[in-house]
Amino acid sequence: MSTPEHHRHWLLELLAYWEGKVTPRQLAEHWQVSRQHASSLLQDYLKAHPNSLDYQPSNKDYQPTEHFQPRLLTQDVTEYLEWATRQTLPPWKESPSQLPHEILQHPPRRVTPQIMRPLVQALRENRRLDVDYISLTHPDNQGRIIIPHHFVNNGQRWHLRAWCEKSQEFRDFVLSRFRGEPELMDTTPVTPDQDEGWNTLLTLILEPDPRLTPRQKRVLEEDYAMQNGQLHITTRACLINYLLKSLQVHPRILEGEPEAQQLVIINKDDIKPWLFG
Repeated sequence: MSTPEHHRHWLLELLAYWEGKVTPRQLAEHWQVSRQHASSLLQDYLKAHPNSLDYQPSNKDYQPTEHFQPRLLTQDVTEYLEWATRQTLPPWKESPSQLPHEILQHPPRRVTPQIMRPLVQALRENRRLDVDYISLTHPDNQGRIIIPHHFVNNGQRWHLRAWCEKSQEFRDFVLSRFRGEPELMDTTPVTPDQDEGWNTLLTLILEPDPRLTPRQKRVLEEDYAMQNGQLHITTRACLINYLLKSLQVHPRILEGEPEAQQLVIINKDDIKPWLFG
């Protein structure tokens, strides 16, 4: 059975593991207690787990030592990102009247704290970052300098939206494809405001496949709460491809069976400039 101590230790370990540091001020904010109380609770953790965290006077924070072993974490980066972006509540915030349910879990991607810590710091401090990255196009390590501005969950995996100095454009970087340990560099004037794909909003208009029978169309109209037989979804231009994939709508190919296609795009010209090649 979970206890308040369990809840506090989970958060402390989450921050120490993924961000590489934790402070009483930070814990006080998250735990909603005084800084003195947070400092006392942190000391309680250290008594229970000696040598796990080391105080750094120059930074005024506690950093994990080589003996630090998180006991309450899954060590899947999704756990941290979903907490950090407030997409889900911590594991103890479940309603006592919660209905029985199951959530489909995607296979975890291999992302280490050594990769995440500088990514998080660079994003928060608007700094350049020297990284090694692989892709299907370039399976060998490709060194590049990036400036991250948002973590994005596309429904299947997490990626990082960032300016790439090598390609001179904003791109999406899959977290599990970073290699080594990114190196923090100087601050930069590049900001998310300069990312046209991020700041352009598109409205995707969908309708039931016209090859379906009237009754089949009505099923879809009710499924998606369509208005006048159409579904309108607004999203960032750079995310339109992920949205279409999650809806199983291919922008260029019409499935042989309308039951497989289900939905068709009405305003292809509006979204065409933003589709992947």
